[in-house]
This record gives sequence, structure tokens and C-alpha cells, in this order.
Amino acid sequence: MANNNHSDEDVFFEDIVKKTKTGITFPKELRDIMFSEDAEIYFKLKVPKDKSKIILEVISEADAESHKKVVILKSKPELKSKGKKNGEIVSGGTSLAPNWGDYFVYDFKSREKVKPILESAFYKFAETPMNLEDAMGRVKYVLVSFLTSKVKTENAKLYYSVIRFLNDIIEKFNQPNLLDWIFEKIIPNIESKFLYELALLDLVEISLKVKRWEKAELYIFYVLKNIDEYPPSEMYNVMNSFKQLVKKVKGVERSDKIDILLKEKLMEYAENVIKEDVDYKIQIIEFLEDLDYIELAYKLAKELEKTLPPKSVRIDEVRKIVKRLYIAPIAENKPQSSIDYDEIDEDDNTEKDQT
Repeated sequence: MANNNHSDEDVFFEDIVKKTKTGITFPKELRDIMFSEDAEIYFKLKVPKDKSKIILEVISEADAESHKKVVILKSKPELKSKGKKNGEIVSGGTSLAPNWGDYFVYDFKSREKVKPILESAFYKFAETPMNLEDAMGRVKYVLVSFLTSKVKTENAKLYYSVIRFLNDIIEKFNQPNLLDWIFEKIIPNIESKFLYELALLDLVEISLKVKRWEKAELYIFYVLKNIDEYPPSEMYNVMNSFKQLVKKVKGVERSDKIDILLKEKLMEYAENVIKEDVDYKIQIIEFLEDLDYIELAYKLAKELEKTLPPKSVRIDEVRKIVKRLYIAPIAENKPQSSIDYDEIDEDDNTEKDQT
């Protein structure tokens, strides 16, 4: 610790600090004495023309708000950057600028403090050549400096916003290696089951976009694991989670392993968990159909149709699903097809005879 016994009696504390890549940090001894963890601290920052010193004056929140209203924008020094300018049009007609509405899905207390730091990081990513170390240093600073020890949901929202920011970086600047960093450094810290799952789903989506199938397989595994941890009384949440997962993966190129993971889990719930619940079984059938697992969807729908009594209020709906799946494009008349069309024809004729 530095010597605080300065000859000048007006000096309360003295130390030597060094600028790092993320800025200047107050010594811990001073922070412990002067700054309460829960209090909002405001400073007025001044730099004389000779740039020989930086003056920080502690002010009240009211003074800070008043000062903001009278600050003239042109009085601020112009900060030059090697990166592309805000809003510059890049190849393909895409505006190279942060998409704040996409990042800040859920509001949190430190949002306005985090925003300018992430903005500066964005343009570091945009530099040519990319200043990856500096950019990630700013992201890490956000993740360290704006966490709270009291409100876990605030931290979860902060983590989720940073993940969505980095997902945009991955797509805009072709940085798929950030997937591992997000999964290892941020995801495990999210103490909200809901936002933890959303974050994984977003990773599934971006990994499929950048064709990192092995990453998508891993993230889907953890989404399914999270789904399995719902208690039986929360089957609504289970089905909603399946719905969100299906939205992320349907209609896009995916690996065989992803198909195996999804097929097995959906069929597991259809056969062993949901059992007699007609509404949930119909949802599972529709999920299978959305993912183009037509044969499995048809088999499940046909089994459900057979179990329903003729006077069931859902029988007409299920029959329509069976007919829709029956004519859907599948591996018809191929040896590897798992559907026996002769059996289907016999079943249909039997039904007609009964009617």
C-alpha cells in the first residue's frame, strides 16, 4: 500500500496507479473507504488544455443531472478511431452499427452505463485489422464492473444482453471462436433458469447460422437437459421450451446428430412422459412435423387416433392431422422407409367399412 502520510495536510490519500487496457481503477483501499457498494457515485471530470492532469470531483446525483442538461456536445474532444464510423454502410448494404434493440431485450439497472462501453467494443471489433484483445477487454470490463451481489436477476439480464451483443459480433464480423468463450465464461453464471435457456437457444441459432454443427449439438444437449429438469407440474413450460427450440432449428441445415437428439427426446416425452394427454401429444406431433420428421409424426398421430373414442371432441382434429401427414412428402416406396403403406391402406379401408 502507498504511503498516505503526505507532508501536505490537505491530502487524504495518495497512490500510484497505472492505466490498463480497460482504463484506470481506483485502489481498493480508497474504494473501501469512500464508496459504498450500493450507492450511485457521480464525478465531474475535467481536463485542462495542457492535458497535464485529469481532475475528478465527487458530485451529487442532482448536480450530475443538471450538468448533463447544460453540457454542449461540441465542447467534448473529438475521439478519433481507426475503425469504421458509426452507421457506415458496408458491403451488402448492411449498416455497421450496434443493434441495441436486439441486445437489450430485458431492461436492467446499469443498462445506460453498459451501453457506451459495448458501443466502443463494437467499433474495436470493426477495426481493420480487428483489435480483438482491446474489444474483448471492454466486454470483460462490463461483466466485472456492473454485477451486483444482491439481485441475481439483474446479473442474469446483464449476462443475457452481453451474449446477444457477442452473437451479433459473431455474425457481423465472422468470429465463431467467441461461441466457446460465451459458453464457458458467461452461460454458467446465469442464475435464471429462463434466461439460461434463452441464452442457450440463441447460441443454437447463431451456431447454425455460422455452420458450426458440433457447437449447436452441444448447446441443444444442454437445452434438453434444462427441459428435463422441469417438474411434472410445469409441463406447460416444457412444451414452450420445445416450441422455442423447434423455432430455432426448423427450416435450416442441421447435422444428423441434431436430428437424433431431437427425435429421441420428443418421442421420449410422447411415449413416456405425456402419456394420455391429448393436447400435449398433438403438440409433439406438430413439432415433429415442423422438423420434417413426417414418418414419426404420422405414426404418433395414427396411434393417437386409434386410442381416441369415436365421440371424442378431438377425433376430427386428429384425423385431419393424420390425413395431412399421410400425403406429406416423405421417403415413399423406399426400402428404408419405416412406414408400411399396405398396413395404412388396410386401416383406412377398415375405418370406411365401420362407418
